[in-house]
Amino acid sequence: MDEQAEAPPQDDRHPPVAVGSAPEPAPGAERVRAGDRLRVEITKFDGSPHRGYPAVLLGVDDYGHWLGVPAGTVSDSGTRHERPWVLLVPFEGWWTAMFNPAPQGSEVYCDITTPAEWIADRVLLADLDLDVKRRRESGAVLLVDTDEFDLHARRFGYPPQLIERAWEAARFLQRALSDGSEPFGTYYQGWLEKIISWGG
Repeated sequence: MDEQAEAPPQDDRHPPVAVGSAPEPAPGAERVRAGDRLRVEITKFDGSPHRGYPAVLLGVDDYGHWLGVPAGTVSDSGTRHERPWVLLVPFEGWWTAMFNPAPQGSEVYCDITTPAEWIADRVLLADLDLDVKRRRESGAVLLVDTDEFDLHARRFGYPPQLIERAWEAARFLQRALSDGSEPFGTYYQGWLEKIISWGG
């Protein structure tokens, strides 16, 4: 497909951010197009493998790149995932956001990561341990794995600036998931519907 897909229809109460307000895509990201097959490769800060899986680029908007993972996808660990999900990779943010369909308990699950690096058909990230999630039934927003973050900060020697950026991202996500800021309110649902109905 030669052109990037347009964003799905939106609820007028929750418009996307204004056109032109988003930062430029990371080097390499401008070469990918909607429909392209990609690989998400996530390591820990020391470079050791954490997880990886294939995905498809659903489209790009002012929030970033929306990747879909169809039902039945097999990750690098050999796990077969029976439910699809959507992964938002922001242009410059120190996080990614996974949006899950019901009945998955976590409606939104965000990983604090280094900013994405795009090399050919690969999206490269380093997981920084902290996670922020919103429970589907209660709407509770939880910050988790702070103990793992502290452990790895010492073990791997996280630089002070990285620690600061990670906590800034975690605080931002706690606020955004709590107050329904887009794309964490309802906006993501259009992208999730795309991968649920994906015929690939």
